[in-house]
Amino acid sequence: MRTRTEVAARAAYVLRGNDRGGLTVAAPRLYPHMWSWDAAFVAIGLARLSASRALAELETLFAAQWRTGMVPHIVFSPDAPPYEPGPDRWACRDVCPDAPPAPATSGILQPPVHALAVRRILDAVRIADAAEQRDVVGRIRALWPALLAWHRYLVARRDPDGRGLLTIYHGWESGMDNSPRWDGPYAGVIPSPQFTPFRRSDVHALAGAATGGGAAGSAAQRPTDADYRRYQWLVEELRRAGYDDARVQNSLDFLVADVFASAIFAAAGEELATVGDELGLEGVDELLGHAARFRRGVLGTTDERGFAADLDLRRDAFLRMDTIAGFAPLLCGGLEPARQRRLLELLASPAWCGHPGLAHAVPPSTSPSAPAFDPVRYWRGPQWPPMNWLLIWGLERCGEPDAAYRMREATLDQLADGVFAEYYHPFTGEPFGGRPQSWSAAVALDLLAR
Repeated sequence: MRTRTEVAARAAYVLRGNDRGGLTVAAPRLYPHMWSWDAAFVAIGLARLSASRALAELETLFAAQWRTGMVPHIVFSPDAPPYEPGPDRWACRDVCPDAPPAPATSGILQPPVHALAVRRILDAVRIADAAEQRDVVGRIRALWPALLAWHRYLVARRDPDGRGLLTIYHGWESGMDNSPRWDGPYAGVIPSPQFTPFRRSDVHALAGAATGGGAAGSAAQRPTDADYRRYQWLVEELRRAGYDDARVQNSLDFLVADVFASAIFAAAGEELATVGDELGLEGVDELLGHAARFRRGVLGTTDERGFAADLDLRRDAFLRMDTIAGFAPLLCGGLEPARQRRLLELLASPAWCGHPGLAHAVPPSTSPSAPAFDPVRYWRGPQWPPMNWLLIWGLERCGEPDAAYRMREATLDQLADGVFAEYYHPFTGEPFGGRPQSWSAAVALDLLAR
């Protein structure tokens, strides 16, 4: 294991190596393009090295913003290796006038973590020289209309009924692709018999790399082929609907209110409001109103423990699964003290971070006590450093510094291998997925700098 100074140096080296000039690829072999919430985490880490370069990451991402205000989940780099589904499969420019003419993008989104990165960048630049401070503040001001448009899109188009919960069209939009959260809704996704699945990039990329995992090879670490057929069919349905929100919401097989993304959005609205207030920008009260609306939405899904649930909008039924998303209230806050205490006790219990078999006391993506738990398969059990970061950050916001400190130390111990894997086996600590993964390196940098 490396010392923490060595981990920080290695993390900075990884981000430099994955830098393609204005954008940082998520992982060179497996994810050779820019992903939306990866870019936000990358910016959070880069802020510890250069506020100016961190802001450039967001500027590149928002340069691909759609006319509706949507920030796409992938921005394709023209010089990167082939990837599926690629620009031709999404065909956004061909079927939707709201898509940008360039660069090519996907037609869906990811959780809105970006405001958290803007806040980090503004905080970081305070120790820079006066010239960099002026430059970064001026560029944040220039980016502000795009940030507001993104938040307004989510309110108007992804919560049209005013529930205070963000509607997603695909498990990819949650960032937690094959989480048990989506097993029920995905059961209703029935691909046409005439549909021909395309070649998977993930398994093929991992098969050509030294991924470890012993008997759990690349296929065992990823969503199944049956899952992927449904994912690919939803892309086809979205393309046929022209990525028009109203048409999609009327026709798509998969339609879910994502409680974890909603909690992120509530917190992001507050964070962005603090930036606007500090810089004297418009929309502060509007952002605070959005934050309050989505906090209410998240809390309205919770049980007696404070544990939250997604909502299947096709069946109007809560999806109560033992996944990390249930801790959403720790991101947005608002639980009364007694239920927050019960939720923290649950997080520390043997069902989660207190499980005696864990290599590191950070939350698995699915509880080891859940029937759907799988310690190697992507979001069905492995531990993910950015999820640790979000919970650490949320615990600090909720006034729980001791719990935040314990999780921070456990996360840094996990990342001390210097591999910066995409995700980790919860019991053996074995690194899985893409590596070196930019967002894992970014998480290490930010946590080490606190």
